[in-house]
Amino acid sequence: MIVVFVIGYVCIALEHPLHVNKSATALLLGTVMWVLGVAYLPEAHDSLVEHLGEVAEILFFLMGAMTIVEIVDVHEGFRIITDRINTTKKTSLLWIIGLITFFMSAALDNLTTSIVMIALLRKLIGNKKDRWFFAGIVILAANAGGAWSPIGDVTTIMLWIAGKVSSDYIILTTFLASVASIIIPIVVLSFTIKGNISRPEADLGSTHRIKLSNTERNWIFSLGVGALLFVPIFKTITHLPPYLGMLGGLGVLWIITGFMHKRRSENDLNLLSVNNILSRIDTPSILFFLGILMAVNALQTCGQLEMLSTSLEKIPMEEPGKYYFIVTIIGLLSSVVDNVPLVAGAMGMYNFPMDHYFWTFLAYAAGTGGSILIIGSAAGVAVMGMEKIDFIWYLKKISWLALIGFLGGCVVYIAQELLFFK
Repeated sequence: MIVVFVIGYVCIALEHPLHVNKSATALLLGTVMWVLGVAYLPEAHDSLVEHLGEVAEILFFLMGAMTIVEIVDVHEGFRIITDRINTTKKTSLLWIIGLITFFMSAALDNLTTSIVMIALLRKLIGNKKDRWFFAGIVILAANAGGAWSPIGDVTTIMLWIAGKVSSDYIILTTFLASVASIIIPIVVLSFTIKGNISRPEADLGSTHRIKLSNTERNWIFSLGVGALLFVPIFKTITHLPPYLGMLGGLGVLWIITGFMHKRRSENDLNLLSVNNILSRIDTPSILFFLGILMAVNALQTCGQLEMLSTSLEKIPMEEPGKYYFIVTIIGLLSSVVDNVPLVAGAMGMYNFPMDHYFWTFLAYAAGTGGSILIIGSAAGVAVMGMEKIDFIWYLKKISWLALIGFLGGCVVYIAQELLFFK
């Protein structure tokens, strides 16, 4: 199963040379992994539906967020932000995009923030390769921002709900490390990138022909952002999964836009209706998510990830160095294997008290380590699908930046812990 998993990852990485779509590879990989898993461990069949439910939560969350962002985009709502970003200088835009993404991710979550920021980048940057570069920074900043917030990433939510960390303590202990993980790459790039970005040409299709008032644009933007911001509030109040809050927000937005446009012509309705907007959702990316997450879940069910955790525990080192090392390795592994089962495995293996340095460092490492490869995080996979970014391109251009940022943040966390919190 491990060999098949590695072969599948290599095929995904070599999507363009092989001329095989990564979504097709991921779906086949997920299927083969479960066939092998059930053949090896027949009782694994019983957990298949449970894992499918977990994956479905992510997929429906992703679909809801993508649809809300597309509704705002079709109604030109993002002009509220893009019209205020006047700079075309790459270094200035780098800092603006990086900081907006970092703090927005803490308030929303890294997946939703990435989707919103890619929609903004499409309005700001015309050249595809330039946009890819800034999309890479969005991935780094979104994962860094999500790591220090109890609601910013799936893994921090898991640790928070399980009582492993408290909301104020995780912010206190991981904020500086998370800042370092994004500031270091941006500072390095500030000395290496030059020139200006080119703005996209005016869109002569679809919504360009529809007259939308400023009130309508602002209203839809406010409703869309409000629906996204409501998701963590919904989860806190109801203790129900976030995808229900996202789908509920979409339902409200769908009803309101239906009433707003009921007097418009049939052609305008066809372009502005949510029915039409749903056809713009990136379905291949959602199927890629499905395949890759099911493949990882097969490894988790059949015990390979548990074997990995057990092997790490046998490292002959003394505390605290041993656990700093183990968490750093988990962070690096989260760039290859989804961080959710890795963190779940660690939660099952260790019984440290609430707010122990192991848990807070794990929140940072698992959240930011996934940026090292584009398929190492939900944010990366979403951006990869939306912008069709090549795995090898990301590996050459962005991975080294993510790695030095991740390691820099690890150093900041350990130094801070030893000096102030020990």
